[in-house]
Amino acid sequence: MIEKINLFELGLKKDTLDLFNEEYNGNYLGRVTLEHKHTYRIMTENGEVLGRVSGKLNYEANGTQDYPAVGDWVAIDRDSDKHGEAIIHKILPRKSSLSRKVAGNRADEQIIAANVDTVFICMALNKDFNIRRLERYISVVWESGAIPSIILTKSDLCEDIDLSVAQVEEVAIGIEIHVVCALEKEGVDEIAEVIGHNDTVTFIGSSGIGKSTLINALLGEEKMLVNDIRESDHKGKHTTTHRELVKLTDGGVVIDTPGMRELQIYSVDFDASFKDIEELASKCRFVDCKHKTEPNCAVKSAINDGTLSKERLKSYEKLKRELKIIENKKKLAEKRAEKKSNLKKLSRK
Repeated sequence: MIEKINLFELGLKKDTLDLFNEEYNGNYLGRVTLEHKHTYRIMTENGEVLGRVSGKLNYEANGTQDYPAVGDWVAIDRDSDKHGEAIIHKILPRKSSLSRKVAGNRADEQIIAANVDTVFICMALNKDFNIRRLERYISVVWESGAIPSIILTKSDLCEDIDLSVAQVEEVAIGIEIHVVCALEKEGVDEIAEVIGHNDTVTFIGSSGIGKSTLINALLGEEKMLVNDIRESDHKGKHTTTHRELVKLTDGGVVIDTPGMRELQIYSVDFDASFKDIEELASKCRFVDCKHKTEPNCAVKSAINDGTLSKERLKSYEKLKRELKIIENKKKLAEKRAEKKSNLKKLSRK
């Protein structure tokens, strides 16, 4: 007899199960653990199956965001592949969705990981240390609906850890900060303690900053391939080449993701990630204040008295400009999708 798999140990939440039982009766519940080109690895109560999307789901998709992603809970027609691949009929509503813009000029959304509780933003304490890049990651994670947490890796390569942590604290408002050296397993237990038995977490950051080494330390085995960073420029290779959901030894699951050379924003939560600037801007004399030459500008005053750095304001304004460009592209894409949908309706008449 096959032993049943406890889906709660794979991050299933009660409200998700209740929704499935109420609206998807007659299907089987599974979680996407690996995404291939046209097929998906799905874990069910009875084990692992391969699946592909139904013709209807494929027909109704308007972009990559409408297809299953690693971490998604899906309704499928079988929990065994003895008689062929499972068919994915529905993607259950996502509790959180960590995403970025796809590469190139398109405004499509690429889902990095779905239904994540905590996103650990990793940054190495070496020459790759970059506060402006960290601000970008924080903005994207807050927007996802997940809780951000920061891990400063490779602490053995940092001459002044306290200074680096202080710099991070200035931009990571209300976010936990952890300092680790995964090779020596320093700080790893602290990370393990904050991951609950029912939690789904993921680690994001640049290539070669120690994500795979850290996950191996949490797993207690060398499951993830590890590459060293280059000494010449302190940049790493993409050790992880695909997204995969893996169960942790002490409970919880982790979605391992490839390192990113850059994170192109798709949507940003400025209220959370730049709370300090947003609050200052609300005190400016003019609602549409550009923080340049306007009188009674609270943002300029904060810069003059040293409570806000010019660099942080520049980072904020840069992200605002990027988001405006993306939103314009989204509007064009929506118009094209609407036109495509209307053509489909006409073709059926």
